[in-house]
Amino acid sequence: MSIEGKVAVVTGAGRGIGRAIALRLAADGADIAVNDVRAESAQAVAEEIEALGRRAVALPADVSDRDAVFGLVDTTVDALGRLDVMVSNAGIAQVKPLTEVTPDELETLFRVNVFGVIYCLQAAAARMRAQGTGGKIINAASIAGHSGFDYLGAYSATKFGVVGLTQAAAKELAPHGITVNSYCPGIVGTDMWDLIDGKLGAHLGLGKGQALERYAAGIPLGRVQTPEDVAAFVSYLAGPDSDYMTGQSVMIDGGLVMR
Repeated sequence: MSIEGKVAVVTGAGRGIGRAIALRLAADGADIAVNDVRAESAQAVAEEIEALGRRAVALPADVSDRDAVFGLVDTTVDALGRLDVMVSNAGIAQVKPLTEVTPDELETLFRVNVFGVIYCLQAAAARMRAQGTGGKIINAASIAGHSGFDYLGAYSATKFGVVGLTQAAAKELAPHGITVNSYCPGIVGTDMWDLIDGKLGAHLGLGKGQALERYAAGIPLGRVQTPEDVAAFVSYLAGPDSDYMTGQSVMIDGGLVMR
C-alpha cells in the first residue's frame, strides 16, 4: 500500500542509510524533509528527491539540539503542510575499549544517538497529536541494541537505550494512533562501517578491510547489506501495512544476529 502524499522527516539523510531511506520514501510517494548536520549534503539529497517528482526541503540541523529539532519539525510543516512520518536516523559510532572511553566521548555519543531520538520523538509526537491523524515514528537502533559488541560497548549502550525508548514510547503514544518502531541494521556498506573497520582493525591487528571481512563472514545470507536493504524495511514501517505493529526493534541484518 502507498504512502502517496505523506510527509516524512528523515534525519541524518545526507548520505548512507539516511539518504537511501529518503530516496526510497520519495520513490514510494512521500514528500521529504531532508535533515543533515551538513547543509550541502542535505541540499544535494533534496535535489535528488525533486528530480523524482516529489517535494523536498533541505533542513540542516543538529539533532542533539532540542530547539533545533523542534524548529526542524515546524519548518517541515510550514514548507510541506504536515508531518506523518519521523525517521530518527541520525547517529554516530565509536570504536574503543570501554575502559578507555572518556566522559566527553560518552556525552557526544548519547547526545546524538539517544537524546536526538528523544527530541525527534517529542517534536514529532507533539505535531502528530495536534493534527489528530496519528503517525509513524521510526528510530535507528542496531544489532548492537540486541547484542553488545566488544570495542563498540558505548555505542551498543546507546542502541540498547533506543530499543527501550521505542518500547516505552509505543505504549505512551498508542492512544493517539502513533506507532513507534525501530530498525536494527547489521553490517552495512557505508562510510560509518569504513570507520568501524579501520578502528577495529587497529585494535585487532588487522589490515584495511579485514575486520569487515571477519564480521561479514558470519552473515548467513552471504553478503554485506546495502543502505537500500535497510530503506526497504523502513518504507514498510512508514506505510499502512505496518499499522498493527508497534514497540518493535527489528533486525534487518542478513541473519547475523538472530533472536
